Parts: sequence; structure tokens; C-alpha cells
Amino acid sequence: MRLTILRHGETDWNASQRIQGQQDVPLNERGLAQAQAAAAYLQTQDFDALYSSDLRRAVDSALPVSRALNVSIQTDKNLREWKLGILEGLLRTEAAEQHPQVYEIYNQQQPDGLIPQGETIRERYQRSTQAIEALCVKHPEQQVLLVTHGGILDNWYRYVNQIPLEAPRDWVLNNAGISQFEKHQGQWSMLTWSETGHLADIGSLAFW
Repeated sequence: MRLTILRHGETDWNASQRIQGQQDVPLNERGLAQAQAAAAYLQTQDFDALYSSDLRRAVDSALPVSRALNVSIQTDKNLREWKLGILEGLLRTEAAEQHPQVYEIYNQQQPDGLIPQGETIRERYQRSTQAIEALCVKHPEQQVLLVTHGGILDNWYRYVNQIPLEAPRDWVLNNAGISQFEKHQGQWSMLTWSETGHLADIGSLAFW
């Protein structure tokens, strides 16, 4: 089966480096344009199912794709971004000043560091990879499209490529980037990662 993953478009919080977590932030103007560009690119492909995180920035990114492909959106809360508790809503500079020890967990991507009122990266990894595998089991030998978040994409990249959570990240996570994977005889392989050719005239941030 073939799995395509679209990261949501840009938000004002992405642009200002405000920590989003599971806050329900809308796309900004560029994010809406990115979503439209992704839909135009993806409409040349056939998909049997479209799933999205239930957060607004993901659903709003999925809507143009849904219309272009005439495939309904099914939401799954397990595709949500990392739950970042007391850091959510703060600029990175504010988080570093107000909660220095907790911010280090976030900034250094410590796999087992618990964010108060949030979750660990390992917990995010377990919920997201299990959710994606469960969705794919429902669609054997079909093509599935997911719309989700940078943290979930980071987890899936590690999962497919068998990279430990402790390893530093040296891959990009572009807003509205498109990645493709294939499962053959029970084994995942990565076909493309964070393609942004469809965003050449729009641009895309590569951090989250």
C-alpha cells in the first residue's frame, strides 16, 4: 500500500515561533495558499482515503485536497501534534525565560522528558505510529493520504527508517511538504521526503 503524508500549512504561530502544541490555531494567508497548492499537486493522484488530525490547521489544509479529490475527510485525534502543556501559547523566548528546565526538554527533544500538563516524545511516538499503522491496516493495497503535524512526521520518519528517538534530527519538516511511503510484504520504505516543488512560488518554513 502507498501512504502519502502532508504536513499542515503555515500558521502565524509557526512564523513567529510561538509554541503551538495542541492549540487550535488556524492557517495564515500563506498557509491557505500552501494548502491550495498541495491540493493542485495531489489531485493528479488517486487516493482511497483521506485522514487528518482534528486540529484546525490540519483540517483546513485537508479541505482543498478533499474538494480536489472528491474524498471525504476522516479526523483522528491521535494524529494531533505533541501535547506541550504549560509551554503552549508562549513564544520560544518566553518559554525559555519562564520555564527554563521544561523548555530544555522541548528544545533538546528529550524523548522521555515530560512536559507538565503534556506528554513525552515517546508517548507521542507510540500513539502516532500505532494510529498510522492502524489506519493503514484498514486499507491494504490502497492509497491513503494523511494530513498531520511536524512532530508526527518526525516520529514516522524515525519509525520507517529505524532511527532512535535519541538521535538528533538532520531532516527538514516543511509546512505543506509532501512525503510518500510504501509498505511491501510488511516492510515500510520511504519513497520521497518533504517535497516542496509545488510551493516554489509560495515558500515554506522548515521548522516547527
